[in-house]
Amino acid sequence: MDTSRVLALFDRQMRRDSVADAPGARIERVGKVVRQVGAEGGWSAVVWSDLDQVTARSAIAEQVRYFTELGREFEWKHYSHDRPENLGELLLAAGFEAEPDEALMIARIADLSDGGGLPEGVRLHPVTTPADVELMLSAHEGAFEATADRLRPSLLAMLAESPGTVSMVVAMADDVPVCGARMELHPGTEFASLWGGGTVPAWRGRGIYRALVAHRVKVAAEGGYRYVQVDASADSRPILRRLGFSALSTTTPYVYKP
Repeated sequence: MDTSRVLALFDRQMRRDSVADAPGARIERVGKVVRQVGAEGGWSAVVWSDLDQVTARSAIAEQVRYFTELGREFEWKHYSHDRPENLGELLLAAGFEAEPDEALMIARIADLSDGGGLPEGVRLHPVTTPADVELMLSAHEGAFEATADRLRPSLLAMLAESPGTVSMVVAMADDVPVCGARMELHPGTEFASLWGGGTVPAWRGRGIYRALVAHRVKVAAEGGYRYVQVDASADSRPILRRLGFSALSTTTPYVYKP
């Protein structure tokens, strides 16, 4: 895989030319900034910019002013290859707070190895109803030891309003949800993106995460997609690397709270 070419393709298709990723959200293009304005309570963010030392400060101030007038918290989704090189420092100086960074990892589907099967006693259950969403959120809360209250509305909206562009699944050990994951399909692009996949502590190290990656990759391939993308945590990176993913950049959420 030509990583430079694929990174440029990702920037163009998934960031500069992005479409809203949730029901009720909208994309706005202002100069050399692309932002998503989420529905009430939804995710709002600057998803792409092409700035330099002269234009960066004024562009940051404009976004802060815009979202403050809306009364919205928002994220500046920064990538380590974005310009200018000190963009992160400028965001901090403007009052943003940096959250933990993640690796942007991408793989060409044709290059991926088989993730392996599920351990004995575990099965995959497709998420097709609101009750299934609750199973998935239960696994999420057990894996990350954090409430999933902010995630619930968006997952329910995806399921109800755009089921053709999302695939969700939960791994069940008997009747207990132990891992939940979703994949978002992006029509008009060559990319599908993987989200979630955290496994509850008692079931880690048994290949469940790998199996859920393999399951979603198969769905993406059947849909005609060429690449899969993950914002990978430190725990996920070694697994994804062994499967055939490459780290192309680092992404850091810079959050501004009016």
